[in-house]
Amino acid sequence: MTFADIAYYLFTIFNTLRLVSYLPQIYRIAQDVNGASAISYSTWFLWTAANGSTAVYSFSNLGDITMGLINGFNALCCAVVVALTAFKHRQFHSQIRRGCGN
Repeated sequence: MTFADIAYYLFTIFNTLRLVSYLPQIYRIAQDVNGASAISYSTWFLWTAANGSTAVYSFSNLGDITMGLINGFNALCCAVVVALTAFKHRQFHSQIRRGCGN
């Protein structure tokens, strides 16, 4: 096995684990009743863009389907975090407005 093979397998293993690691964050946001205020939009937008651009680069410049798919799925998970956070923010602020109107 070459160094390049080892690097490829490590990349695949750790980035697959990273995909799984998004699930607890998504779950915590989904359960949050305070508008997911601890989530930083700028951080998650940056991670979405970084993963998405790496996916595009991997497909178009490197022809690396595995790297492209893994980064594409990472971008998708980041986008889910952003969308769910936006939903929870909107839901929380809507509840506050209804509570203040009573």
